[in-house]
Amino acid sequence: MNSFAATNRNFRHAVKLLGLDSKLAKSLLIPFREIKVECTIPKDDGSIHSYVGFRVQHDNARGPMKGGIRYHPEVDPDEVNALAQLMTWKTAVADVPYGGAKGGIGCSPSDLSVSELEHLTRIFTQKIHDLIGIHTDIPAPDMGTNSQTMAWIFDEYSKFHGHSPAIVTGKPLDLGGSLGRDAATGRGVVFATEALLAEHGKSISGLTFAIQGFGNIGSWTADLIHGRGGKIIAISDVNGAIKKPDGIDIPALSKHKAEGGLLKDFKDTDAMDRNELLVQECDVLIPCALGGVLNKENAANVRAKYIREAANHPTDPDADEILSKKEVTILPDIYANAGGVIVSYFEWVQNIQGFQWNEEKVNMELQKHMNDAFANIKSMCKTHDCGLRMGAFTLGVNRVA
Repeated sequence: MNSFAATNRNFRHAVKLLGLDSKLAKSLLIPFREIKVECTIPKDDGSIHSYVGFRVQHDNARGPMKGGIRYHPEVDPDEVNALAQLMTWKTAVADVPYGGAKGGIGCSPSDLSVSELEHLTRIFTQKIHDLIGIHTDIPAPDMGTNSQTMAWIFDEYSKFHGHSPAIVTGKPLDLGGSLGRDAATGRGVVFATEALLAEHGKSISGLTFAIQGFGNIGSWTADLIHGRGGKIIAISDVNGAIKKPDGIDIPALSKHKAEGGLLKDFKDTDAMDRNELLVQECDVLIPCALGGVLNKENAANVRAKYIREAANHPTDPDADEILSKKEVTILPDIYANAGGVIVSYFEWVQNIQGFQWNEEKVNMELQKHMNDAFANIKSMCKTHDCGLRMGAFTLGVNRVA
């Protein structure tokens, strides 16, 4: 099941639990605006190439729309629609005054030079600049984009609208970025994990973890878990996967990667198939990569006791049902990975105030938001006699409705 169908299925289930009017439900589902633009750029070899860019602005009932921009070959209207809708519910679950949006360009960033990426980003910004704004729609980094991408958008947008640091979040610190933003999604995953484990009388220390993905989210999550005494026994990235039963040395692995080494070549570990990581025996499985990785084909073989969805939509609804029967506790993406949008909100507030918070304040406020959101989700679970995913969806949908 693709992400669009899966998201709509979860939404409909939440609507049924909440008893919402069908006309209201339909209005909540239809995006506020869908944008599709052609982005033609000169390549370094002198040729001309066209890419398609998307921006879906889903809902602005609770404030300006907010959401990342991803550069990936699989970016298409269905995926962007689903992720924009998820952002609407996610910002509501996190209780930040935003609506949801998402954008992207169908391209492979690794096949483009820095100058080509800059050209592409600036052309995309030129095409959508009059449809985004600091009180309208605020982009952020996502898969395949980073703080440099946001700096280009900020600069290009400012050519049309004047100096506007609040137009994007996830910027470099020198351009008004927030301390703690790089680690925010990973740190939020850890705070969410601690909140759930505490309810079960457990802590991160001494538990075993398998992490799929070692990009920004996965690397920060791994580092923070390692620092809290958790044992990461398996980890993967696009090039391969490794395992070590007595725990991988995460600081050494990070250094190895920073020096240009491949994860699969890291010393004192055993190589494994990337798909095998998902069914590795562990206490906690954390998918930090693409959506749909847990599905009806592999869900029955999952041996983790807990799943933390650091990626967007990593668990297919069919897999959800199988894992529920296996009594695997899933912390859903619209809560578990909300740390990024929460600290993006802090960055936006700092830009508007013209004042920078210290990192301790950012992290303290992030933890408070994550803990409050978990308590509110649990309350909805009790009210509607449902699991954590529907607890989170009913909380988000109800707040927007």
